[in-house]
Amino acid sequence: MRHIHIVGIGTGNPEHLTVQAINALNAANVILIPSKGAAKTELADVRREICQRYVTNRATRFVDYDVPSRQTAERSYVQSVDEWHDAISATYERLFLAHLGEHESAAFLVWGDPGLYDSTLRILERVVARGNVTLDYSVVPGITSIQALTASHRIPLNLVGKPVQITTGRRLTESFPGLAETAVVMLDGEQAFSKIDDPEAYIYWGAYLGTRDEITIAGRLADVSERILATRAEARARHGWIMDIYLLRKGQDFDDRE
Repeated sequence: MRHIHIVGIGTGNPEHLTVQAINALNAANVILIPSKGAAKTELADVRREICQRYVTNRATRFVDYDVPSRQTAERSYVQSVDEWHDAISATYERLFLAHLGEHESAAFLVWGDPGLYDSTLRILERVVARGNVTLDYSVVPGITSIQALTASHRIPLNLVGKPVQITTGRRLTESFPGLAETAVVMLDGEQAFSKIDDPEAYIYWGAYLGTRDEITIAGRLADVSERILATRAEARARHGWIMDIYLLRKGQDFDDRE
C-alpha cells in the first residue's frame, strides 16, 4: 500500500523542522514539490532548501507539480473551495499513479502545521474516497504561524484564564471584541482589522514569519492600522505574494478579578 507522509515544515525557517519531520522526509521514496507560478517560486525554493539541508537519502526522488488555481467567478466561497479541492485531489491521484509504486511512500511538505488551516488531509480523503488509489497516510506536526507570531512579538497567546479564538478575516467582526479577548486571525485578504473601531484594542501583526523577510508591527490598533496596511501593500507588491497573520487583544491579565 502506498503511504503518504504529511510533514509540517513551519513558517519558512528551515530550523523549524523537527527530528520527526527530518526522519519522515528521509523515509519517503518521493518528495512532491508544488509549483504556484513565477510569483511564488520562493515558496518552492524554501521547500527545496529544506530538502537540500536535511534529506540525505540519495535514492529519494523529487517531483515538481502544478497546483490548480481556485476559480471564484460566479461561485460562493464554499463552492469555489470545494471545486478547488476536487481539482487538487485529481492532481494528487495522477501523481501517485505516475510516480509512486504500490509499496512506496511520498511526502508533502506542508507550510506550518497540517492541522491548522491547511487542507492536505481533506484532499487526501477525497483521493481515498474515489477508490482509484489505495493509500494510507501519517501526519508530522509542525510549528504553526501562531507560534511564530507570538515568539517574534515575545507575547503569550492567551490572557490568564481567558479564551482565544482562531478565525479568519471574513468572520472576525462576529467575535472580536465581543466574544473573545484574544483573536488570532488567519487568511485575511481584506485586512479586517482595519474595520475594528475600538480604542482599547491592540494588534500584533507579522508577515513572512520565520524567513529572512520577516516583518512585525505591534501597537494600539488605532495607532498602527494604517502603517500595517501600507507596509503590507508594499511587501506584497515587492514579493508578488504575502503570508501574514495577526493577533488582536483587548484587556489585560487579571483585569477581571474582584
